[in-house]
Amino acid sequence: MAQLAADRSEQPAVAATTSANPAPLGLFGFGLTTFVLSSINAGFIIPQGVGTTIVLGLAIFYGGLGQLLAGMWEFRAGNTFGATAFTSYGAFWLSFAVIFIPGFGVLAAFTGKAAASLGTALGIYLLGWTIITALLTLGTLRSNVALLSVFVLLTLTFLFLAIGALGGSTGMTAIGGWLGILTALVAWYTALAGLLASGRNAFALPTWPLR
Repeated sequence: MAQLAADRSEQPAVAATTSANPAPLGLFGFGLTTFVLSSINAGFIIPQGVGTTIVLGLAIFYGGLGQLLAGMWEFRAGNTFGATAFTSYGAFWLSFAVIFIPGFGVLAAFTGKAAASLGTALGIYLLGWTIITALLTLGTLRSNVALLSVFVLLTLTFLFLAIGALGGSTGMTAIGGWLGILTALVAWYTALAGLLASGRNAFALPTWPLR
């Protein structure tokens, strides 16, 4: 028995399993959902405000559940910022979808005398996300230029959308839409940079570390 124990102790330890980087998944999901909705807000390709419901599937499954999963995996990886950000924006997209899904009755509640307050309610909702995003931006100041740019642009996107909703300004909403498109493009770039850095690839993309 002693010899058997000795033989086992001499066997090499099983290599620890490594987890994949969940950030590219979260950023791709965020970028695509943001791109589609922002195109509608900006009037890019289609008239402004037309076809908003087309984004609901993405808001639920890719921008919503996809980012929630990425957030949970970031918790497992010990990345507090990534976990907080991805979980928050996954929840944002799910909450956004709930507003426009008829079965939840959110928009239906703003009928009759309450119809005039819909813009104000959406504006407060967007203003709250502006504040959350601005706070999260502080957490990127020592990360890299690519990620910092995503959050700065997203803060501006929410800000202009909030102003547009509160003031009933389609012009401000359009500016927010164009900023959102730019945010999505930078998010895709950052996602691709992380994806290429996670394995053996032919090339890499710079993210310009700030540390």
